[in-house]
Amino acid sequence: MTNATETFDATERTMWSGRTEAYAGSFARLCAHPVETLLDAAGVEAGTRVLDVGTGTGTAALAAGARGARVSAVDADAGMVAAARTAGIDARIGVLPELPYADAEFDAVVGNFVLNHVGRPRAALAELRRVLRPGGTTALTVWAGGRQSGMELLGRACEAAGAVPPDHLPRLAPEEDFGRTAEGFAALLAEAGLADVRCAEVVWEHRPSVEEWWSGAAAGIGTIGLIVTSQSPATVVRIRREYDRLAAELSDGEGRLVLPYTALLGSGRRA
Repeated sequence: MTNATETFDATERTMWSGRTEAYAGSFARLCAHPVETLLDAAGVEAGTRVLDVGTGTGTAALAAGARGARVSAVDADAGMVAAARTAGIDARIGVLPELPYADAEFDAVVGNFVLNHVGRPRAALAELRRVLRPGGTTALTVWAGGRQSGMELLGRACEAAGAVPPDHLPRLAPEEDFGRTAEGFAALLAEAGLADVRCAEVVWEHRPSVEEWWSGAAAGIGTIGLIVTSQSPATVVRIRREYDRLAAELSDGEGRLVLPYTALLGSGRRA
């Protein structure tokens, strides 16, 4: 394991620790959008034995349960696991690329934006394939490359306020990275030994309130959150002022932002 990978994983663990409620009140609704399409791609239905990896507050696991699936879930953060358990999900701590399950235990494995948060995505995919039964399907989402309007808005506010990014931002080691396009993600899944690989873009408009969108960054969630919370109090005030100014460009006129987003949804079958 490289130092860059160790640093990436350690930064991710620190970033999420103690931020369950902040995530639930901010970026969770953004991440929930592809869930039903994700479950469709994995073939989740009544009776399916499904594992939700990186469950967070349990959005995908709850949706799978509503279909009648038999659901287990893992997350690397204890606070997220506690929230999922409170919601009635069979959740436990599990940190990729090692999961606390036997080989071929599940009919389907889903991961909603989990690969964005692991330092060894190829090893993580190998582990997802291990716990999947032959013929079973895994379906995963990651953020597409290029500009995503919501993060661009927050990034522009930081730049206008003179914020300096800290040195400890999570960055994948070059040899662990992959193309954030449908073709690049599909190639990664095929490299992991999955068959019948499919990948497509999921595009939607996210419409949070100005305060909701700011609250995630202000709580230190995501790379943008690490940038915001590493600044001096005076700089944070300037960032918020610039954010409010720039947010007016994306307002729907009724107090909500209109933020176009693009995710990649990939799936494959264990032969």
